[in-house]
Amino acid sequence: MFKDAFVTDRQTPPNRRPLTLRDVSEASGVSEMTVSRVLRNRGDVSQATRDRVLEASKELGYVPNKIAGALASQRVNLVAVIIPSLSNMVFPEVMMGINEVLDETPLQPVVGVTNYDPKREEKVLYEMLSWRPSGVIIAGLEHSDAAKAMLKAAGIPVVEIMDTDGDAIDACVGISHRRAGRKMAQSILKAGYKNIGFLGTKMPLDHRARKRFEGFTEVLAKEGIEIADREFYEGGSALAKGREMTEVMLERTPELDFLYYSNDMIGAGGLLYCLDKGINVPGQIGLAGFNGVELLDGLPRQLATMDACRKEIGRAAAQIIADRSTESGDTGGAERIELTPKIEAGETLKRR
Repeated sequence: MFKDAFVTDRQTPPNRRPLTLRDVSEASGVSEMTVSRVLRNRGDVSQATRDRVLEASKELGYVPNKIAGALASQRVNLVAVIIPSLSNMVFPEVMMGINEVLDETPLQPVVGVTNYDPKREEKVLYEMLSWRPSGVIIAGLEHSDAAKAMLKAAGIPVVEIMDTDGDAIDACVGISHRRAGRKMAQSILKAGYKNIGFLGTKMPLDHRARKRFEGFTEVLAKEGIEIADREFYEGGSALAKGREMTEVMLERTPELDFLYYSNDMIGAGGLLYCLDKGINVPGQIGLAGFNGVELLDGLPRQLATMDACRKEIGRAAAQIIADRSTESGDTGGAERIELTPKIEAGETLKRR
């Protein structure tokens, strides 16, 4: 069956041995020690020599062995960034802020996703810490006992992000979600709405959404108002899910005059549902979300929301890691940065 096949001479495979400092040394005409100093950006080396070494390294395709270097320094130039999701626009914007700062340093972010699962967070954290990163940026203040123990024993800068309502293991950067919920409730009541429903996804695993809900209901209670209806969904956020949840709630409780969503994605779905059904927004019913996602600026009507300072949080967290990551070890700590989100009333909060 192979009578028409023919055999050619096998080519000798190229030498696959990894490049070393000696290869760069020979190519650039300087000592291995000088090559090491240039590549680690250490020591007093002339610009001409530095340029020659870097050019030779680039032409050879040489990549330094960071693991070998870590045997001496006990850490590599990686920053573990552990977040719950990449399926919406919230955490990618945090990553943009982190990258903007770390791009100016030798540090490189490596991302792990937990899907809001504490056990998965433990696994991701364990694997990342085994590589001895220079720091950890991790979403939230709530972690399992095992995760907290690993973070406390890591001996590196740890920055918990997105939330300041609670005690941090080390540093934290974020907003007060309880305060955010209170501010939104005050704005809704001021606009004259009384029959209010709340819709949330990733509940109760999303601790930050839970805290906003607590702050929200706290203000309502002080005015003698209770949440008229609520709809929680354990899955993720999507426009279709927002439409579905809104339809269910309004059919169940048609007297509602305001819907507060745990995030903008389901809020946008709710807005589209209301517009499709000819419901007057915000005259008949008002709507508000959370996060201030720019992707939704093209909606037929601008959704009321609150900017969660996502990119600013990423920048501030990365700056803490960059400032405290030194070869001699981390001696700082306990930074606490609380940012202030602002309400964007849009076109769905003020009554017409």
